[in-house]
Amino acid sequence: MTSSPSSSSSSSSSSPLPHHPVAVVGAGLGGLVLARVLRVHGVEAALFDLDASADARTQGGMLDIHDDSGQEALRAAGLHEEFLRRVLPGGQAVRVLDRYGTVRLAESDDGTGGRPEIDRGELRALLLGSLPEGTVRWGAKVTGARPLGGGRHEVTLADGTAFTTDLLVGADGAWSRIRPLLSPARPAYTGVSFVEADLPEADLRHPASAAVVGGGMLFALGAGRGFLAHRESDGSLHVYTAVEAPEDWLDGIDFGDPEAAKAAVLKEFDGWDERLRALVADADGPLVPRRIHALPVGHRWERVPGVTLLGDAAHLMSPFAGEGANLALIDGAELGLALVAHPGNHEAALARYEDRMFRRAEVSARESAQNSDRLLRADAPQGLLDLFAEHS
Repeated sequence: MTSSPSSSSSSSSSSPLPHHPVAVVGAGLGGLVLARVLRVHGVEAALFDLDASADARTQGGMLDIHDDSGQEALRAAGLHEEFLRRVLPGGQAVRVLDRYGTVRLAESDDGTGGRPEIDRGELRALLLGSLPEGTVRWGAKVTGARPLGGGRHEVTLADGTAFTTDLLVGADGAWSRIRPLLSPARPAYTGVSFVEADLPEADLRHPASAAVVGGGMLFALGAGRGFLAHRESDGSLHVYTAVEAPEDWLDGIDFGDPEAAKAAVLKEFDGWDERLRALVADADGPLVPRRIHALPVGHRWERVPGVTLLGDAAHLMSPFAGEGANLALIDGAELGLALVAHPGNHEAALARYEDRMFRRAEVSARESAQNSDRLLRADAPQGLLDLFAEHS
């Protein structure tokens, strides 16, 4: 299953195309952990990512990595101990406030929780560093793929080149180019939009906001509105402003003008405590709009030879259960282990992997959708407080 030349030809050329026995589209967390698990067992995979390099863009904020999913994946990858050395001390602390700034719940991090926090960029760097140089083909934007028969596929890139593969894995996120080979489903708007903001050097430059957020995660919630913020490993605060709104709400905000954008967002929070409004008002740099989309709960497909999906490509969901990164990680690890357990029999491996993945993702997607309703319901933050009480 190592890369080798192929005698198969493209319909547009008589020259053989490059061939990769295992090709993964997308070098996010799921694709990387799949490649790492395969490598641990002596199997090589080729990854193709549209970014120009590993450092082409920032990788987002903090992730809580669950002991029964994301951490299990890192154990399978032989990286769990290194992961633990990179987590943010105190990052599992939680504060829940209402719109008036009243603290309704405050839990410290005593180091015994099962969801330690790590910077997404740190985790991605750990996974990238565990793979040989050249495993990821950077600047390789996939534009489409077609079946060749017998489970093989031809994949085309934006630069006009192509390659063939015996096993194609779509790890390419919400708007996957590989998903159409398996399913006609497309993500739909959930009714919630986020606006992201950053407050760097919070303890020094924004001490009041640092105190409001605390050492870990903040939920400040009201009816259809909320501020979700967390402390990052570099001492900054990353803020997600959540608003139940029509899909075109963000189109009416000029994000090229940071002060105008702040005013438009904060208009949705008239009457809220000024310490909470400051999480946006005092932000440095531009605000970043993000509509929240999801695939249908229970999304699945019939087995198609030689191709599968993992992570958001398979089961995009809202972020309100904190499962997205964890599912991508465990998907990648379990797919790798299934392939190793069924050498030479991709279909048996994919059937085993998809059965477990479908069932796991459906539970998490339903929970995510329900949590979205609970967190932003009319009596918020009571829904979240009830949720914490249930889990405790």
